[in-house]
Amino acid sequence: MEYQILKIQIADCIATVTISRPAALNALNTNFFKELNHFLDDLEPREDVKVLVITGEGKSFVAGADIAEMAPMNSDEGYAFSTFGQRTFDRLEQLPMPVIAAVNGYALGGGCELAMACDFRIASKLAKFGQPEMNLGMIPGYAATQRLSRLTGLGNALYLILTAETITADDALRMGLVQKVTEPELLMEEVMKLALKMAGNGSQAVPVAKRVIREGISMNFGEASELEAVEFGKQFDRTATKEGMKAFLEKRKPVW
Repeated sequence: MEYQILKIQIADCIATVTISRPAALNALNTNFFKELNHFLDDLEPREDVKVLVITGEGKSFVAGADIAEMAPMNSDEGYAFSTFGQRTFDRLEQLPMPVIAAVNGYALGGGCELAMACDFRIASKLAKFGQPEMNLGMIPGYAATQRLSRLTGLGNALYLILTAETITADDALRMGLVQKVTEPELLMEEVMKLALKMAGNGSQAVPVAKRVIREGISMNFGEASELEAVEFGKQFDRTATKEGMKAFLEKRKPVW
């Protein structure tokens, strides 16, 4: 497939996807979701890619869904547009590798929802976040009503969605929506440092930890702790775990 919206770069075990519709502030449309699904089809079976980074071109990460495409839709078409986006973001969230959103600018509506489907959000000081759907007489459609409360708490989710307020990167950090805020010119440098650190953290354990955390959040504490214990035990049969402990005892860096 020849991509018209996504720019793909793979280097040093890190895949970087840049969303490029600058004339539309990288607004999400059906073609974007088709391209991202195609890319994920190629990415999921790969063992050489350890981390995925998603960012936007220009002054916007993603400024929302494409209103021009949405405006003529009826209820059935709106439902299909919503579920297509939700399924795509679910796939992104369920990738075994860590996924980092490098939020360079506006992350509004569908853009904020895309960022929330990633595992981490590192933001430029110029970034802005929000769910402005109420300004259109709508509610979010790509699972912001669910992910936002899980990330920031019920009160913050209600506040952001019901007021449609746009917040700064520092406010997003305070709410727990992002993990780090950087100077604009240092954003990708900081993201790549984080990506390389995770890529070197024993590749076999990283996807296991991610899965246990994400699955466990929907379980009760006892069930989730049992899941952790089961997966913890399995690590002792892995070569990488043996090497990691041996390297620690020998006071050297592990050779994964």
